[in-house]
Amino acid sequence: MAQFLSLFSGSSGNSTYVGNGKRGILIDAGRTAKQIAQALEGREIDPAGIGALLITHEHVDHAAGVRVFASKYNVPVYATAGTIKGMRKKGFIDEKTPVKEMPAELYIEDMCIRAFPTSHDTLEPCGFRVLTADERSFCICTDTGILTEESKAAMQGADLVVLESNHELNMLLNGPYPYPLKMRVSGAKGHLSNDDCARQAVKLIESGTAHLFLGHISRENNTPDIAFAATQSALQIAGMKEEFDYTLAVLPPENTKKAVIF
Repeated sequence: MAQFLSLFSGSSGNSTYVGNGKRGILIDAGRTAKQIAQALEGREIDPAGIGALLITHEHVDHAAGVRVFASKYNVPVYATAGTIKGMRKKGFIDEKTPVKEMPAELYIEDMCIRAFPTSHDTLEPCGFRVLTADERSFCICTDTGILTEESKAAMQGADLVVLESNHELNMLLNGPYPYPLKMRVSGAKGHLSNDDCARQAVKLIESGTAHLFLGHISRENNTPDIAFAATQSALQIAGMKEEFDYTLAVLPPENTKKAVIF
């Protein structure tokens, strides 16, 4: 059965597992290799069972542990050409890292994986859609200032979606960040707001998504309760019933729960 497990989510680091509990993939490695391995082992998942490491973009909270994890567990790394260039420049991979450019379709661990473009201030950011061996579909779309047409299409009908709900706009604009950073976060190449997330959530549930997780919650410009309430309210106004039409949850910075079967 398909399993989803968010190990870490947010500016302090990101890493997500999709697999069957024995074999699987990791999307992003934004903590140390040791921390990621311990998080997997704590859920009885063997790090040696990771068949591929997929990277959405080259920021430190998504790529810090790539080189060491890939080397220690002999795991191939897949990313867009731009992300590979960015990781090399930042030192997150080196000449020994088994890195490959993401193909149009990647078949690994009995799963089919496709990348789609997102909108972030990096060289070639992307999200991923995964089709599992038992024909369950998973999609992750975070670190994007706007939802591209490609990202909207990729998320359509996915059984489980991780969607960014980074900030509450008024909290951001009235918060402690310096003005240029506020403009960066709220801009087209920044992060998705609660309101943007909520609008897309309605479309996702209408398309057949059953499980929605809100990710990359800002500690300074949001709270889990505020993010949850924004999306829950939009879904309720649209006439959708929680635990009947959908399940909704917020991903914590460090997850202590078991994997979700979907």
